[in-house]
Amino acid sequence: MGSPVSENVFVCGLDEANLPTLSAVPDAHRYRFHQLLTIEELQHGEVSVPDLIAEARKILDGFDGTIDAIVGYWDFPVSTLVPILGELYGTRTTSLESVVKCEHKYWSRLEQQQVTDAHPRFGRVDLEAAEPRPPKGVRYPMWLKPALAYSSELAYGVRDQSEFADAVARIRAGIDRVGKPFEYILDRLELPPGMAGVGGAVCLAEEAIAGVQAAVEGYVHDGRVTVYGILDSLTYPDSPCFLRHQYPSSLPEPVQHRLRDVSERVIRRIGMDSATFSIEFFYDPGTDAVNILEINPRHSQSHAELFAYVDGVPNHHCMLRLARGEDPGLPHRRGPYRTAAKWYYRWFADATVHDVPTREELDRIEEHLPGVRVDVTPHEGRRLSELPQQDSYSYELAHIFTGGDSDDDLREKYDKCVAALGLTFDGTRPGGRDAKNP
Repeated sequence: MGSPVSENVFVCGLDEANLPTLSAVPDAHRYRFHQLLTIEELQHGEVSVPDLIAEARKILDGFDGTIDAIVGYWDFPVSTLVPILGELYGTRTTSLESVVKCEHKYWSRLEQQQVTDAHPRFGRVDLEAAEPRPPKGVRYPMWLKPALAYSSELAYGVRDQSEFADAVARIRAGIDRVGKPFEYILDRLELPPGMAGVGGAVCLAEEAIAGVQAAVEGYVHDGRVTVYGILDSLTYPDSPCFLRHQYPSSLPEPVQHRLRDVSERVIRRIGMDSATFSIEFFYDPGTDAVNILEINPRHSQSHAELFAYVDGVPNHHCMLRLARGEDPGLPHRRGPYRTAAKWYYRWFADATVHDVPTREELDRIEEHLPGVRVDVTPHEGRRLSELPQQDSYSYELAHIFTGGDSDDDLREKYDKCVAALGLTFDGTRPGGRDAKNP
């Protein structure tokens, strides 16, 4: 008998960090992964969607073999390229409209309010006004954010009119980098009356929502919505920046039931199918309120190792099975650890990074600490303010994944890993809890 024929899977933005988890899915021998554009081409600098489509088509048309699936696990433009290319090459994806209803934060809110009140008060900010003001009915404190952005880029929490004006100025200066390319996508769709004239370069204001953060991951197959995991998202003290994502969630089961219910209703409303999703929530224990922060039309690649540690299979498995028309049937609690976390090692002030470990040194750290994997973001001698796609309040130094049998186990492994990395900043010792200088 000959060896089984591999299926050619083109991954938009395939990166070195995700290749090991992609290769760890069940039946990985079925797939031959091909990079379709790099992260740098897709998300750095000015984005031209027509140019990206043309470059992707050049790669696909020049491929000598079958194109069995086109997938991706990044936000815009990857999320929108997947259905556009899927339509051109006959691969299975959700509709472009369903993706845009998630990616465009204002349109997403309009859809959410049709099926649930689990969202904050919101409205548009007129960036063209001489003195922009908060939308009627939206009160301080609030968040200002572009309708489309990467990794909380240009998202600002504001408490008064002075901070509002400062945030508007910053958003005005940077919103076109992603907002204008998004106009190309909107022009491909028949928009509802509520979206007429809104465009992609629009600023959204939302009342601040409080509580603990959680993320719901799921998928849709043949119209049936399945939630396969809920994670906790914990921030640094007195900061909106994530410290870690932890799986499984420690929220009470009745709260988790409500998160599943709201997730299923909004995903059905949006009309996704043959796709994964990740919805970020706030739960306020004081008021018992549940609020949607945002809906992502893809699973979170940040959580792949966590599902592998706890359930035995990375969540990439769902994306790949759906692309082939199969129900993923993700296993439950079959991994080597009871709990797992993705930690964000951050610095809160600009600096130059030194003593960055080599890949060989990182491999030795991982070998010495079982249940640990680490990716370092900056290169040796890099100025943190030069790093792309950072949030408005901090710089990411490393992503540290830990699996363990308790919270204490996860924390101990994280602390040992940070110490082993030994990063220094302009000659200072690791730490970095000063305010970031915008």
